[in-house]
Amino acid sequence: MAISRITLPMDITLYCQQAKLWPSRGQHILAHYDDQSIVVYQAYNQQIAKAAVQANNFHAEPVLQAGYSMSRMSWIKTNFLWMMYRSGWASKPNQTNILAIRISRQGFEEILLNATTQGSGPVRLQWDPDHTPSGEKITERRAIQLGLRDNMIEKFSRDFIIRITDITDFARDQAQNAVNSCDSLTMPVERVYACLNDDAAKNVNIDVV
Repeated sequence: MAISRITLPMDITLYCQQAKLWPSRGQHILAHYDDQSIVVYQAYNQQIAKAAVQANNFHAEPVLQAGYSMSRMSWIKTNFLWMMYRSGWASKPNQTNILAIRISRQGFEEILLNATTQGSGPVRLQWDPDHTPSGEKITERRAIQLGLRDNMIEKFSRDFIIRITDITDFARDQAQNAVNSCDSLTMPVERVYACLNDDAAKNVNIDVV
């Protein structure tokens, strides 16, 4: 059993062990989190990712010069495997680098409170089918995506971010395990997110476990 030797800023475990603990259906936020913070994921090209890690934000001039735009909607995901599905395990154009962005739970729940499925609000909410490591849909369980824009992108970058880490090497290290042997696949520890604010949970229609 090949467990990755690449160090991450979060605990990791075998996929096959923790997947047994996840709900099989419903709308749930699967995430790596603690009492104060939660990890969300984004994928960028190497230039933007490198600049963001060095600046530890997205609004610094070097990040903007690398191609990041504060005026475009920016999507965050809490689910590592959904990010891997979306980015092709860090192989798709402009999604070659995976960033694990640790933000405050207070900030995350402010995002949830402002999320809507339509209209021109600061946060767009999407519940999409979850995916297995090989990319197959889990039709009965939904994973959350949150699109940030306008003042919420500013708050995310300036106020919510604690640490940005490039975990691309880990993602690529595990890509083959996702295809060949899920028994060997390791990933960040994720559990059902428990909102501190009941209104935030209700606003995005999280199902009760």
